[in-house]
Amino acid sequence: MKNLFSIEGKVAVVTGGSRGIGEMIARGFVEAGARVYISSRKREACEEVAAALSKSGSAIAVPADVGTEAGVKQLAAEIAEREPALHVLVNNAGANWGAPYAEFPDSAWDKVLAVNLKGVFFLTRELTPLLEKGAKPGDPARVINIGSIDAIQVPPLETYAYSASKAAVHHLSRTLAVRLAPDNITVNLVLPGRIKTDRFVEHQTDRAKRAGITLEQQMALSSADIPMGRIGTPEEFAAMVVFLASARASYVTGTVVQVDGGLIRSVV
Repeated sequence: MKNLFSIEGKVAVVTGGSRGIGEMIARGFVEAGARVYISSRKREACEEVAAALSKSGSAIAVPADVGTEAGVKQLAAEIAEREPALHVLVNNAGANWGAPYAEFPDSAWDKVLAVNLKGVFFLTRELTPLLEKGAKPGDPARVINIGSIDAIQVPPLETYAYSASKAAVHHLSRTLAVRLAPDNITVNLVLPGRIKTDRFVEHQTDRAKRAGITLEQQMALSSADIPMGRIGTPEEFAAMVVFLASARASYVTGTVVQVDGGLIRSVV
């Protein structure tokens, strides 16, 4: 049974892999034995993470902006030059924009939708030939998209384009799952709750300062409505993504998987 959850030797691409959720997914893949291509817009950050993760396995930096057609084609071409096949694509790169309703600009919609929605579709399409080559009988190639709580509930902040784009990605994932199933490629979406990434801690630290309380008190407040009573760890989230990339998840497609400690009561 132990090899059924293995992804050793697989080739994976993780977009937005230089920080936060993307970095912990890349780390989980590297530590599980996969060769991981880490992509993000910022070359220096991308290379720093790849260098750090290379101490535990195989990680390669491939900077690219998946919010542009040129960036998507560049990334896909670079992977194709280096690899004869691809086993896992994780579409994690994301953009956000907050502004009051009366001031929310057209440019925000263009930027956010370009990365969060169009980037997912076009990169998946560009890499489909490599994914088809990576697919094997009983072990399909995988596309794993990263969703958001804001896709299924009204967000507390005025991030209109972000929540709409993530809701669209949820449905796009189901649509692509049906389209790519005959090509032996699964498509699933993982929806994170509150996960203790460096970025999450930064946000909580800022909130604590504004409220005049300690970080520990702020973290307790952030855990109060989670049924399991705590924030999730990066390892717990990465483990779910690794599972979806393993042979044990070969019959799972078109699914939204929540990793949230029960925070989200239902998915619609």
